[in-house]
Amino acid sequence: MKLKIAIAEDNHFLAKAVIEKLSFFDDFVFKFKAANGAEMVGKLEANHNIDVILMDIQMPEMDGIKATEIIKEKHPQIKIIMLTVFDDEEHIFKAIQAGADGYLLKEINAENIHKSILEVVNDGAPMSPSIALKALNLLRNPLQITENDEEIEKVKLTKRETDVLLQLSKGLNYNEIAENLFISSGTIRKHIENIYRKLQVHNKMEAVQKAKSQKLI
Repeated sequence: MKLKIAIAEDNHFLAKAVIEKLSFFDDFVFKFKAANGAEMVGKLEANHNIDVILMDIQMPEMDGIKATEIIKEKHPQIKIIMLTVFDDEEHIFKAIQAGADGYLLKEINAENIHKSILEVVNDGAPMSPSIALKALNLLRNPLQITENDEEIEKVKLTKRETDVLLQLSKGLNYNEIAENLFISSGTIRKHIENIYRKLQVHNKMEAVQKAKSQKLI
């Protein structure tokens, strides 16, 4: 019997990439995609015959952690694996508290997604290796997180860096951004290096996700 999979992901291209990864395996059947947590909750009201949900965290309207909490209350039999770029202890902690059954980083390959889904339906708790280490650390040193805990230092971007990041979030390349902002592509490259350094990220997707989560754009 094929496992029924659903995906909550607001980035159409990332969702498509994950669906393509799943298509390699005959023991899975992809049922539906939601662009945010609220849409996933709504779709499950119409059809909750789902085995596993791959859940993004940062999404508009309702994030993946809140959606996980609601879904686990209504449909505890559905397994939920967080599939995200966030690898910080606060997101891991909140996801586990909400009832997530696994936590994977989006860089995962098709084979490991397959293995993780099989693991979670057999009552395992699949995690990317770096996440597993941080989860162990959380057990040793639990975080005391409240809704008003805003002690994370706010990243400060210049006006120009914010402009560049906004253009990046629209999927534009360096040359297109340079043309729109009337500066050289080399200068754009330098601004992007500074943005990555300040946000402590390694690629465009992480930069945009983190900037949105901190309301920088």
